[in-house]
Amino acid sequence: MLTQLTVSNYAIAERVELQFNRGMTALTGETGAGKSIVLDALGLAMGGRADAGAVRHGAKRADITASFDISRIPEARSWLENHELDDKDDCILRRTISKDGRSKAFINGQPCPLSQLKELGGLLMDIHSQHQHQSLLRKETHRKLLDEFAGAESLADETRSAWKAWHQTRQKLQQRQHNADEAEARLQLLRYQVEELDRLALGEDEQTTLEAEQAQLSQADAVLHSSHQAALLCTEDEVSAADLVRQALYQLEQLPVDVPALTDTIQMLNEAQIQISEAGDNLRRFVDDYEADPARLAEVEERLSAIYQMARKHRITPEELPELHQRLSQELAELDGGEGSLEQLQAELENLRARFDALATNLTETRRNAAIELDQRIARELAQLSMPSVQFVSHLSRNSDDEPAPHGMEEVEFLVSANPGQPARSLAKVASGGELSRISLAIQVVVAQTSTTPTLVFDEVDVGIGGGTAEVVGRLLRSLGENGQVLCVTHLPQVAAQCHQHLFVSKFTEKDATYSRIESLDDQGRISEVARMLGGVDMTEQTIAHAREMFVKGQATHH
Repeated sequence: MLTQLTVSNYAIAERVELQFNRGMTALTGETGAGKSIVLDALGLAMGGRADAGAVRHGAKRADITASFDISRIPEARSWLENHELDDKDDCILRRTISKDGRSKAFINGQPCPLSQLKELGGLLMDIHSQHQHQSLLRKETHRKLLDEFAGAESLADETRSAWKAWHQTRQKLQQRQHNADEAEARLQLLRYQVEELDRLALGEDEQTTLEAEQAQLSQADAVLHSSHQAALLCTEDEVSAADLVRQALYQLEQLPVDVPALTDTIQMLNEAQIQISEAGDNLRRFVDDYEADPARLAEVEERLSAIYQMARKHRITPEELPELHQRLSQELAELDGGEGSLEQLQAELENLRARFDALATNLTETRRNAAIELDQRIARELAQLSMPSVQFVSHLSRNSDDEPAPHGMEEVEFLVSANPGQPARSLAKVASGGELSRISLAIQVVVAQTSTTPTLVFDEVDVGIGGGTAEVVGRLLRSLGENGQVLCVTHLPQVAAQCHQHLFVSKFTEKDATYSRIESLDDQGRISEVARMLGGVDMTEQTIAHAREMFVKGQATHH
């Protein structure tokens, strides 16, 4: 619900800061005092059209901030979370308008497009007035209200999801059918390529293993020659390493005296002699056992050649061949009788259409039954609002060519017939501003228990009525306030006397400048304002007594 509205330098308001409560809030005041400032400011905060004329004369810009408590508005919370703009249970909409007509929008302190402000604003508040942003003139609002009244929101969501799945599959099928020749050519190519890769049957890390083996086999002669030479140098040559070490040991063993400092050296030469001898033996055994394998070398090189050739053919590295094989095989499976085949897509499309038809048929029946009851209940409310001759019709019209749509198989539109014998027509074409406000009030009273819009605003809903009907309007507005939050601009004391909160709008002149002032009235102030609305400037004791009686009665009113 709306908790606070701050308006700076807008129209004739220099600075206005209002706190709002749940229930019904009435705005009253003399004609021209600036009652429309609050409603217009709220409209701008929700993304309404702005112009430079809205900026107070002499100011650089107008600044409007509306704060909402969204703890009980799950749709708004979800919207903010999806757009990463959430701030717990608070939502602050801000709009600035410069004197050159440019405006900026903010949600919870973050700049945002005006479209987002409108989208979110529609979840927080609904303004019923003679202005172009009135939601009651939109068909989507009619469908939403009827579905809420029927308790069919979940069914409508299921129908929308079923349509989306059907629509996406149909687009996929149409694309496949349109590209049938290309798809067949692609299918043949895939079969050939996958068969080639299947025959290659490249194993995991096979290329790396083969390359290492090829390196060994291709250098067999060099390895054998070097190993033989090393064996000779170790033990078999005329001047071998083993002989040289023995000679060195002999020289040290023939020393005339014992030299302790050479003990470790003698030990090292003894160990070297042993290791050289063992190395020579190992080399001789290796040379005796080592054999070159030209046949295996040819086999390895042929296999590597096949791998390299396949990689060049697909213009990739050999290491990428396994991944290519898997990807092409998957695509082939999808095209050749798999998930993406024409036959399977056609069967899937038929199943999805059947599911949509079943849900849409159920939704249509639910809407038709609810429409009958909704029309009857709204008719009773309109009769109380001195509009007994107005016929209200929730009209369901079948989609053209029975084509499925996200909202089901029919359009929903609220129609009215202003006079007996006249055909029912759309609200925008038939109802006047005052009539439209009263029709809005009747609709909202009926759907108040099911509507998800927490704050409702009515601009001069009581135009052209008086007496007992005005008292009924007040009771209806108060009843709506009991279930949520209602703001209304009114000229009738019968309505003002029944509100939970009363805001009084006045204007004054100071130093050749005009200002608007809005104040919250206490009980005595409310009685005085009701008296003013009853009797004008000169208030008698009888007028005040009448006002007090109306106030007391109004506060005890229950619809």
